[in-house]
Amino acid sequence: MRLSPALWKMSTEAVLEGVFAISKPLGMSSAQVIRDCQQYFNPSTYFKPLVEAQVDKLRNESQTSYKKRRLAKRSAQVKMGHGGTLDPLATGVLILGIGSGTKSLQSFLDCTKTYETIVLFGAATDSYDRTGRILTKRPYDHITRELVEKEMDNFRGKFEQIPPLYSALKMEGKPLYEYAREGKPIPREIIGREVEVKELELLEWFEPGTHNHRWPTAEAETAEKNLAEQVWRVEKNQANARKLTPEEAAEDDKAVTAHEAMKRQFDVRQDELVRDIPPHKRRKPSKNPALMSGALGQLPASPVPGRGSNLVQTPSADAPLPWTDKGPAAARIRMTVTSGFYVRSFCHDLGQKVGSAGLMAELSRPRQGDFSLGVNCLEYADLSKGEKEWAPKVSKLLAEWQAKHPYPVRTQPAFRTDRNQDFAKAKRPRQVSPSRSNDNGQAESSKRVKAEEQQPESVADKPTEQQSIPASGDEAPQKQAEESGGV
Repeated sequence: MRLSPALWKMSTEAVLEGVFAISKPLGMSSAQVIRDCQQYFNPSTYFKPLVEAQVDKLRNESQTSYKKRRLAKRSAQVKMGHGGTLDPLATGVLILGIGSGTKSLQSFLDCTKTYETIVLFGAATDSYDRTGRILTKRPYDHITRELVEKEMDNFRGKFEQIPPLYSALKMEGKPLYEYAREGKPIPREIIGREVEVKELELLEWFEPGTHNHRWPTAEAETAEKNLAEQVWRVEKNQANARKLTPEEAAEDDKAVTAHEAMKRQFDVRQDELVRDIPPHKRRKPSKNPALMSGALGQLPASPVPGRGSNLVQTPSADAPLPWTDKGPAAARIRMTVTSGFYVRSFCHDLGQKVGSAGLMAELSRPRQGDFSLGVNCLEYADLSKGEKEWAPKVSKLLAEWQAKHPYPVRTQPAFRTDRNQDFAKAKRPRQVSPSRSNDNGQAESSKRVKAEEQQPESVADKPTEQQSIPASGDEAPQKQAEESGGV
């Protein structure tokens, strides 16, 4: 196969590791996006040097041939991670790290993010979005744009936010949804998070009957509804700085205990978001040899369909209406928030503030940190167009990151296994036999140093077995790069 000049140049030059952003499509988990990227990146020409470098490094570090084979098999793919999950219901910027760039992903958990969401009023669900099950329905005819804009003032600046009931956030060592699943009482003091909304703007107002957003049709069970009412009452009491009275606490315990025997299995979408684990079943290896991405035409949109794909479906405009009148209003709202902010909680709480209920119908993240859609973000659809389409774009994004965050760059000649083995041997410290140490615990090498200091200059200048001999030719910079962490 003959490579194009552009791909050949990229394959022979340095491979830039770092961070870039990709536009995540609807219905896909963050972990699935990484698996899809690896399916395109692993067999590519562009990332071949990086994969070989990872394999060689692990082989040289392992002690046995069994470990070498096992590590080589596990490392034969591009090392990747993400800078914070993005809901399957959401679209937008998902930050990914490649190689050494994964070490920088932690910083993106604390950066500001911009979201756009659509709040649909009149109903609340167990997941606080349109994919959950109905917990309660409230009147909505009185909701106006002016009322919503007025109540939005409660969410500007810093405040304590209570996480959603079925989020993956743990309380007292157990996720909140486990309390509902097991029918056990939740902690009396639900720990809120201090968050900050730096910007909040109502972008678009949808009058009743002018939009296609729908409530879900599935209703929650009675036990779920009772537990949700308990959670919301605790939240309200905490917000008003009032503790539960003994009578209220006993009433809550009685209501929850009555349903403890019920064993219910919930379809927890928030849990799938964080714990997106691939199936334990091993896939059979493909009979076809690995080819360069795009060499034989377009690849499928999702090369590894699994639990992380098609988690959320686009609502159908032909679906029957869950109301008999014009239905509730909806609002598109944009916000810039700090780390730890739950957009679905904002939608739920805003519905309560306007005297009704609310859920998150849509969610998009157009910006996270320095990455923005349409500016410096790779389109997910570019992956299926082949390496000639995505490789130059990824290279450009990684080069921009490298220019702002310089660190040692891997180069093609640095991947020779024989040199790595020679340098690994050269870096091994000289072992001193315990039998050659004196009674004071000093090594025999200390005596040699003193003896050399007493020798004439002509003798001391000569290299001894204790002095390192510098590498010659092109091996000198190679060894220096290795010792500085560049290989």
